[in-house]
Amino acid sequence: MCTVIVHVPAEAGAATRVLAVRDEDPSRAWDPLGPWWPDTRPGVVGVRDARAGGAWLAADPDAGHLAVILNRADVMPDDGRPVPSRGHLVLDAVDGTEIADPRTHGFNLVDVTAERTRVTMWNGDVLRAVDLGPGIHMIAHDDVDDPTSARIIAWRGAFPAPAEDDERWWTAWMDVLERTAEVGPTDDRAIVRDNRPYGYPTLSLLVCAASVTDAGVDVVYGEFDHPGQWNRPELA
Repeated sequence: MCTVIVHVPAEAGAATRVLAVRDEDPSRAWDPLGPWWPDTRPGVVGVRDARAGGAWLAADPDAGHLAVILNRADVMPDDGRPVPSRGHLVLDAVDGTEIADPRTHGFNLVDVTAERTRVTMWNGDVLRAVDLGPGIHMIAHDDVDDPTSARIIAWRGAFPAPAEDDERWWTAWMDVLERTAEVGPTDDRAIVRDNRPYGYPTLSLLVCAASVTDAGVDVVYGEFDHPGQWNRPELA
């Protein structure tokens, strides 16, 4: 039940901005933003799933490509057979590989280059993709800008369009994120979340912010002091 906010610019050559909040089971080990795939993907940095080796978020800064994945409910039957981790899809995306046959549980994959921001959605049965137009968008565990999602209804309009010349553009979005925490982590409107009351062992763990242009990708990272509890992490 992660949350991603994206600003797609109207002006050609302007930066696409992304803020991503990761929800995961705190007992599932991860590695912070870093170059974890030097042999297979030199130059790629990301937040690595230490168990399966894939990524929640990854970027190829030189190629100007960023991807991040969110879990989504699906209709796959639970027949006891192992299901591949979704993390490999993120690494494939920054390589430029198109998704054809996921064979994973449901997801929303946000795939960003300077030319296009695409969200690919898989519910275990149907694979769909949508390219985002200019403006602010939010993605959680349903469709893009889903009109039935409490957090999207509550907060999508609160995130301002970043100024192109603001080197710390994410500061204003972190201000909004701090405001969202006032509802409490178990509220359905929350972005910094404790999902256990909803039947999931996941809590918000960290935040990444990224700018994507034709010159490359800049990514900054910060962790919450305690899972599912707001404090203002310094992104670096």
